[in-house]
Formats: sequence, structure tokens, C-alpha cells
Amino acid sequence: MKRYFITGLLIWVPLVITGWVLSLIVSTLDQSLRLLPEAIHPQNLFGFAIPGAGAVLTLAMILLTGLLAANFIGQKLVGWWEKFLARIPVVNSVYNSVKQVSDTLFSPNGNAFRQALLVRYPHRDSWTIAFLTGQPGGDIVNHLSGDYVSVYVPTTPNPTSGFFLMMPANDVVELDMTVDEALKYIISMGVVAPPPNHRVITNT
Repeated sequence: MKRYFITGLLIWVPLVITGWVLSLIVSTLDQSLRLLPEAIHPQNLFGFAIPGAGAVLTLAMILLTGLLAANFIGQKLVGWWEKFLARIPVVNSVYNSVKQVSDTLFSPNGNAFRQALLVRYPHRDSWTIAFLTGQPGGDIVNHLSGDYVSVYVPTTPNPTSGFFLMMPANDVVELDMTVDEALKYIISMGVVAPPPNHRVITNT
């Protein structure tokens, strides 16, 4: 009986958690319907609410924004908008900080989170997975001797929180592992291991 109960849990727990996460995401995206006039809300047009209509609207808005911003006129409008925000003291600092992070993370030409690493943390006798985010810059490089890299060490099972570290390049190990595989390994707390045929590339 206990074995059947555990088997049932192994089937239902992932399904319930997946449904809950998807429901949370869709309900959050559905808030974009508030941008529309009440008269054209799905509930007023069809007499009932359509779950996910706001999510579709949000994705369409993002796609349309990217399409418009990709041409010359759109780039000019974005430039004017950013100059306008630059005149607002508090908004300027917050917007610039968020934009720098988002440009680094989502730029197709960027290196942030493009490489999974194996690093010694929190002490020399233990290892954990980290992600390469770049190299130290600014005045920091004047106080570091040798070649250093910037890494992000995520926590488990929530990889959205973690620690930013600057480590000697010789102390990190580049893994022949995709970022998705590394994230699964972290979120599962080591239960979902990547395929065993991966090779490890060490820095020398």
C-alpha cells in the first residue's frame, strides 16, 4: 500500500506543481486585459471569461513592440523615450540598472549565463554549479591580481536567488553541459543529473 501511495505521489506532485505554476503565470499575464476598454473585454463580448486571453495579448504586445523597435523609426522612438526617462531622477537610475541587466542577460550576442561552471563554494573542499556572467570591470580590476571571472552561484531549488562572486579564472571548471541541463540539476537538488557522457573541460 505504501509503495502504491508513493507512486501516486510521484505522478500527481509534478502535475499539480506544474499546473499551479502555469496558472500563476497565466493569471499574471491576464492582468494586461486591464489595458483594454471594458467594452471589449472577453467577458463583455462573449458573456464569459477566457482564461489565457491576457497572456495571448501580452505576448502579442511584446512581439509587436519588438517588431516596431527593430526598424529605423522604432529605434528613434525608443531613443527619444529613453532620453525622456533620463530626465526623471529616480526613474532614470532604476530604468538604467534594469536595462543594463536585461540587455546583458537577453542579448543574443552576450555571454551571460551561456556557460555552466564548476566552482569551489562555499569553501575549498566543496563544489557547486555556477554560471559565467562576464569579467570584473571598473575600479575593481585595479585591486585584483591576475585573470578573474565573474560568476553567479544560484541557490537551490530557487535559482533566481544566489550569490555574485569574482573568482580566479584558474579556479573554475568549464562544464560541457547546457545551461538548461545545469538549471535542472540545480532545481532538482542533484536528483536530475545530466547525461553521463558529458566531458569536463578544465582551465589550466
